[in-house]
Amino acid sequence: MLIYCGIDWAERTHDVALVDDTGQLLAKRHITDDAAGYRSLMDLLAEYGDTEETPIPVAIETSRGLLVAVLRAGKRKVFVINPMAAARYRDRHAVSRKKSDPGDALVLANILRTDMHAHRPLPNDSDLARAIAVLARAQQDAVWNRQQVANQLRSPLRTTPPLWRPSPSGTTACADRRPASLTRTQITAALKRAGRKRGIGSDVERLREAFRTDWARQPELVEDALGKQMLALLGQLTAACTAADDLAQAVEEALPRHPDSEIILSFPGLGIQLAARVLAEIGDDRTRFADARGLKAYAGASPVTRASGKKSNITRRWVKNNRLNHAGYLWAFSAITASPGAKAHYRRRRDDHGDWHAAGQRNLFNRMLGQLHHCLKNRQLFDEHTAFPTPQAPAPAVA
Repeated sequence: MLIYCGIDWAERTHDVALVDDTGQLLAKRHITDDAAGYRSLMDLLAEYGDTEETPIPVAIETSRGLLVAVLRAGKRKVFVINPMAAARYRDRHAVSRKKSDPGDALVLANILRTDMHAHRPLPNDSDLARAIAVLARAQQDAVWNRQQVANQLRSPLRTTPPLWRPSPSGTTACADRRPASLTRTQITAALKRAGRKRGIGSDVERLREAFRTDWARQPELVEDALGKQMLALLGQLTAACTAADDLAQAVEEALPRHPDSEIILSFPGLGIQLAARVLAEIGDDRTRFADARGLKAYAGASPVTRASGKKSNITRRWVKNNRLNHAGYLWAFSAITASPGAKAHYRRRRDDHGDWHAAGQRNLFNRMLGQLHHCLKNRQLFDEHTAFPTPQAPAPAVA
């Protein structure tokens, strides 16, 4: 008799349901989100035949957290069910749209009982790959946060004149209302303290000219308030830049230790950070994708066809791994200049097929993903001539 487990998770407690292959509810339990609750769950599974060799499969609506880490230990298959899909399954059991946490756990267990073949278990990635995924995603988030804070700082800078110079203590927003009096030496020293290394001379002249230009002014109190706002945003931007740099350094230390790093880094356009983001999203479980088409669909690189009757429409994918898709956009953009074959492929898509820029890059990303899948599967490095063979010229017509 086969047993299936469904878990409706929450922040502090979880509901567990076990069913057999006929749909009969065997047991249900309410556990806490701590070590005692996890032990209670493991004891319940063991009571119904869970062993290391034949573990009971589990369905849950999240892929993160300590509970998932405990369940993934060993050979157990953990299936992550999209909450929207689970809601559709719930309607099969009750048309009244009633909902409860124990009922949701039962629905998840029945999803595995009836349609386990239609869902994918979590990939069996190595611990190093999971660690790289944590660092790469955190670094990507830090870069996005840095850009968001920079945009917030750009707004007040565009609407106010360059008249503020903070005091050394940073407590006064308008310590000097005479920036025109700053000498070239003072401006140069300030730029060097900010980390500038190139083009300092031209920046000094540009700033001196801006400081000596007549600008429209805000009232004094408004200028003080705007100065304090910009000082606060500068502090946030400094912290965001430091976090992004520290995480980038951690990624640079972790990625070379992975056996797949040499293959991924052999591809044109992939540096340490982009390579880590790609590895973070595809993992190192080679059984995760049956073929290259599955990987391309997961990344949103391949088009999707919607056909009904006599109508057929081919469009880009909207349901995809957004992180991998974003990394793929940057990858294709860099590969155009790093690889002659990639550039020729991109130009053919633009000139011969009439693709727009984004569509041409997406098609290039789609092709290089297939090449990456092949290289990882066969443990081969990227080869320019194999990946982008020179097209043969048409033979001359014979009279």
